[in-house]
Amino acid sequence: MAGIMIADTGCANLASVRFAFDRLGAQARISNDPGVLQNAERLILPGVGAASAGMAALAANGLQDMLRSYARPLLGICLGMQLLYQQSAEAKTKCLGLITGTIEPVSQDAGPVPHMGWNTLDIKKQDPLLGGVKNGAYVYFVHSYAAKTDTQTLASTNYGPPFSAIIRKDNIYGCQFHPERSGPVGAQILRNFLDVNP
Repeated sequence: MAGIMIADTGCANLASVRFAFDRLGAQARISNDPGVLQNAERLILPGVGAASAGMAALAANGLQDMLRSYARPLLGICLGMQLLYQQSAEAKTKCLGLITGTIEPVSQDAGPVPHMGWNTLDIKKQDPLLGGVKNGAYVYFVHSYAAKTDTQTLASTNYGPPFSAIIRKDNIYGCQFHPERSGPVGAQILRNFLDVNP
């Protein structure tokens, strides 16, 4: 097993994610090799920017099939979470299809887009990923697209209509915010991810 791995999508601040695990005393390595990533005990899929560019980067490195078959704990962060879904309305991009649903634009009625800054979590379901995280805890967002709330939503956030801030389906987790930039709350979520059962 390769321990904790961070997928190098070519469209993320990989160093900040790795440093977040360093602060927890956990070594995380970065790779774009599907063979190495497939053997990870836990896999992080970070990303920022456009869905089309994110999917193109995954395809260029041969990561799409590996991610679709990965059976251990997988955490998508920001764009990485969005790429887990079937499709993004951003340029009508076909995504990985691991999570049912379509990523939609954030409502402009709530305020400026991209939605940028600290906002609260409204916990909908108890889950080991949320151990020690209080309802109303603040986390840090930077995004223009999001997933609607549904049965896979662990926590939502309101910016106009509520959207999914944290999701889970089986071994697959997603955070629309940046846990690596969300202080003690984000650190707790990453710590919990290290402890979830495979």
